[in-house]
Amino acid sequence: MHELEVLLAEGGEGARIRERNAFDEIIRGSSGDIVLCGAGGLGRRTLAGLRQHGITPVAFSDNNPARWGSMVDGLPVLSPQDAAGRFASSAVFVITIWGAFGKDRMRDRIVQFRALGAERVVSFVPLYWKYPEELAPHYGFDLPHRLHQQAGEVRAAFELWDDEESRREYLSQIRWRLFGDFDGLPEPAGHSIYFPSDLCPLSEDEVFVDCGAFDGDTVELFLQECGGRYNAIVAFEPDSRNFSRLREKLGNSAAIFLRHAATGAVQGKVRLVAEGGPASAIGEGDEEVDCVRLDEAIEACRPTYLKMDIEGAELDTLSGARRILREESPVLAICCYHRQDHLWKVPLFIHSQNSGYRFHLRPHDREMWDLVCYAIPPHRAIPYRGVQRIGTTENTHDG
Repeated sequence: MHELEVLLAEGGEGARIRERNAFDEIIRGSSGDIVLCGAGGLGRRTLAGLRQHGITPVAFSDNNPARWGSMVDGLPVLSPQDAAGRFASSAVFVITIWGAFGKDRMRDRIVQFRALGAERVVSFVPLYWKYPEELAPHYGFDLPHRLHQQAGEVRAAFELWDDEESRREYLSQIRWRLFGDFDGLPEPAGHSIYFPSDLCPLSEDEVFVDCGAFDGDTVELFLQECGGRYNAIVAFEPDSRNFSRLREKLGNSAAIFLRHAATGAVQGKVRLVAEGGPASAIGEGDEEVDCVRLDEAIEACRPTYLKMDIEGAELDTLSGARRILREESPVLAICCYHRQDHLWKVPLFIHSQNSGYRFHLRPHDREMWDLVCYAIPPHRAIPYRGVQRIGTTENTHDG
């Protein structure tokens, strides 16, 4: 708790000042030109936001040779060597590579351009602080002062974590949200995502409910982890193209029930931004789908294990599962990286409905991605003996 108080000591007003000034301090003495390092989704999103402020970067730089010499959204794409050769001393190089399944880390991307002679290289974070109206929030990234506005909840959630590993992870996530400290984020946990065998082994009679089933990848992982021994599987997927692939893959089993629907706090119709990929989300999209409350939709099946990866709809879906949380106490594997405050609001909401859960926090990808809150009822929990991290040879033990 002392470490948490140190992180929160700046306060909301101090954070606001830092948000306004951080990028200005970085560009002081430069021409003010910007090179966006990464011409993928985040780079294009950043370019669009800057243009709304009348700011046009001088170029993209990208590691993909197929893009060199091309134009992306009207901006030329240069090789890293070419970009550094032209702008190393005059421009700020902003790293706009950050997403799931990355094989490197932010520090590696920064080091690459510094090694080429670029004098000012930073992550996208201070730029996004400077222009939040167009650029923030973005997944777990948001303005630091908004975290300070919920400092009471941040402190309360810290008290819920059941093991030292989770408390360390929580502090590193708070530090990242406040200061953009990518280096402080630990490597992913070594166990399979959603199924932490070191905390809660699967039983042979699980009723597994998958919210955000995508194309069946998590159900396949569940079948692998349980050795094919289970009671039933219920899978919800709202995206039509994803659901078609899900049905083709899993639709022939009598014990697997597939629902083409979103999950949330209320029954009805919702609009869906349907991309046919893992990031389809409730929003202002063109596809209209049913939305169901889990308390009614799976009332008869008595779930024992509930997973949610639903692009920010986790809290709404938990709200629609209040009875299940109170009466059934299933094991919960809930993603908490889609919104800045889900890190603390997800465990706090679960605890408000059922105070018996034990809480653990584990990352399953680098740099904040695939962060999962595990809530385990005492009768399912096993003693905590440490976490094996990917790329490490040591276990970290709870003191």
